[in-house]
Amino acid sequence: MSKAFLSVLVFLFDLSALIFAWAGGFLLRFNFDVPATFAPGLWWGLIVLLPIHALACRFAGLYRGIWLFASLPDLKRVLRAVTLSTVAAFLFFAFFRHDQQLVPRSLLVLFPMLLVLYMGGGRAAYRMWKEHRLYGGLIAQGKPVVIVGAGRGGAMLTRELERSPDWRVVALVDDDRSKWGRELSGNPILGGIEALPDVLASAKAKHVILAMPSAATEACRRAADLAVEAGAHVFTVPGLEDVMSGRVAISSIRPIEIEDLLGREPVWIDSRHVGEMISGKTVLVTGAGGSIGSELCRQLARFQPATLILFELSEFALYTVEQWFHVHAPDLHLVPLAGDVKDATRIDEVFAAYKPQAVFHAAAYKHVPLMEVGNAWQAVRNNVLGTLTVGEAARHHEAERFVLISTDKAVNPTNVMGATKRLAEMVCEALHRQGWATQFEMVRFGNVLGSTGSVIPKFQEQIARGGPVTVTHPEITRYFMSIPEAAQLVLQAAAMGLGGEIFVLDMGEPVRIAELARKMIHLSGYTEDEIRIDFTGLRPGEKLYEELLADAEQTRETPHPKLRIARARPVDDDFLRDLVAWLALERQSDDDVRSALRQRVPEYTPTGSNP
Repeated sequence: MSKAFLSVLVFLFDLSALIFAWAGGFLLRFNFDVPATFAPGLWWGLIVLLPIHALACRFAGLYRGIWLFASLPDLKRVLRAVTLSTVAAFLFFAFFRHDQQLVPRSLLVLFPMLLVLYMGGGRAAYRMWKEHRLYGGLIAQGKPVVIVGAGRGGAMLTRELERSPDWRVVALVDDDRSKWGRELSGNPILGGIEALPDVLASAKAKHVILAMPSAATEACRRAADLAVEAGAHVFTVPGLEDVMSGRVAISSIRPIEIEDLLGREPVWIDSRHVGEMISGKTVLVTGAGGSIGSELCRQLARFQPATLILFELSEFALYTVEQWFHVHAPDLHLVPLAGDVKDATRIDEVFAAYKPQAVFHAAAYKHVPLMEVGNAWQAVRNNVLGTLTVGEAARHHEAERFVLISTDKAVNPTNVMGATKRLAEMVCEALHRQGWATQFEMVRFGNVLGSTGSVIPKFQEQIARGGPVTVTHPEITRYFMSIPEAAQLVLQAAAMGLGGEIFVLDMGEPVRIAELARKMIHLSGYTEDEIRIDFTGLRPGEKLYEELLADAEQTRETPHPKLRIARARPVDDDFLRDLVAWLALERQSDDDVRSALRQRVPEYTPTGSNP
């Protein structure tokens, strides 16, 4: 049928509703035997009210909705039309009662009731019939699934799944005891999250969907752990903003990922102070194509800098981040520049041309085993000389702020990479102590989820190949943080700092890597018999536990609950002079580098050596 023909049918249905309600009110009032004295009121009422009702329906917007999806907004439109028609009926009654009562008073109650019942009920009945015709045959089909969460997200998801041939909701669980024993869209709520294994067993279900977008990460982790232990496949839905905006759909359901279970509570930052630091200014990010650097750029763009300079050695990484901004922030003034942070001429050229007021130095070599053997001197040059080169340019060109992205591996380092990052922190401390206009700050944090070279992408690749998953040691632990959270806290620390501080990010609880590997195997639908875990031994420079603070350091609180300030060992006055002389050397062997690092970073103890 054409759209015009359907509109005519709906219009005629609404006109018939007025006839039903007006005539039905008379018939009910007089027990289906209307006296002759009231007959004129019946017929004159129809003649007067039909055109008024037609206009009321049009004015109320009744023909914007689709009957198949009739819902609360459509009911509101029906009530609006009924109200207008009832007002017209009241005026008709008031006009005709001067001579004789042609309309019974009770009709003013019966008429709107019958009109709402006919118009609203007709739409609801059509939707029920149409949905049964379209989806009724799917009720017994699809994979049985248990939904965790009986709130708004669970309710919306349940309604969507009723139309899917792939899923069949058999039960829900929710920690809210007031919901236990009740039903949601005809599906029973059988208990709390702890009851999930029993519910899965009794329903013979092998699939679980987490519909708790506003729940704490711990609740999601607990539900996923119980489901995985029961041998179920776990899926999840989008975040709270998508649920509340009604964008939950079948296509939004995806297998739960390890990042969902390691994720942390949302962070807040003082947007006003960060905005004052960034808005309308020229900002330079080194290592802009890396995991942290690119996310920093995305976060910085929110605060509308006048110019954002992307400085990156890798051409492909620079191209990738530049293209992202062309699509997602086309109005941002972007300057993509290729270059090496060790190249003093190029760095000075960039600072002279663009005069950046804030510098975020994220460029570094970060892979511990690679830098330990055969590349130790390159780690020193990139991480230390690169920091010194960019820092001195920032000071010479009077940048307002210089922020070094550091690492937890700089604390009591046992590897070359960590020692070079600690040395880079000392460079910034020394430059800040010289008292120029530039304010130097350092921010330390641990591993970030999904970053280049991290264990999670590596484990995913190994699982996809059928294993084995390689873990260096059964007891090795690491801190993890999401990339957006790390970038946001870097900005917060930068805005909060007064200069010379080492900010330490709250990394939460450390994660045992072997347990992380087991969870990823289970979440992928395998057992450890199918994909085994091999322990390969600690790699060069690697230690079992990472620390966020050195033994000799003290911390103090900041106004932000996830940021603390470390007070590190003071830097000697002649530190920079000695460092520059060392960095001027052309090459150093790995052993020479380790020996020189131990002289300059007393807390550095290479793996396998005595302090």
